[in-house]
Amino acid sequence: MDVDSQQTMEETILVGDDLMSGPPSPVIPPEIASHVLEGVELCDGLLRNLFLCLQINDIEPFCQDEIALYRECAENRDKELRKRLGESEHKLGSSMPLDRANERSAQLESEITSLERHMILASGAEGMEGFRQRWSLHGRLMDTKKRLECLRNGMESRKEEKPITVNSSTKRRWFFW
Repeated sequence: MDVDSQQTMEETILVGDDLMSGPPSPVIPPEIASHVLEGVELCDGLLRNLFLCLQINDIEPFCQDEIALYRECAENRDKELRKRLGESEHKLGSSMPLDRANERSAQLESEITSLERHMILASGAEGMEGFRQRWSLHGRLMDTKKRLECLRNGMESRKEEKPITVNSSTKRRWFFW
């Protein structure tokens, strides 16, 4: 690394908006939250430290370590949560009764349509608030589309349930009425 890029890196000051550089944290549906969240570092202690630092120092440049630590933790957490969400939806698609899986698929499709409509409305919002709305909606939309894809992959991966055919000449009655 040359001296100029090292100086540029050292001069970078993180601010709260830098926490919005990637997609927002995924929304975890309540019906699968216990499975998805189990054992995941939620970063709540680091967030508490960041807020405490901001409360004490009042400005972000004095909280660089806290911002960097929280951002790294949140990125790792969100990556793991998205992976687990996909696995959970896939598992649901392959194991729940087909009619319930189809209902869940329709529910996710409806949610996608709603989020797309909200995105259209948010496109008219200006400034930082408009950016935040679009950023949040875009993340939720991408996550929901991915969940639907995983659910459908699970549904497709089912073993085809073939009805058992019995030859009428070898058919025996095991019970009498």
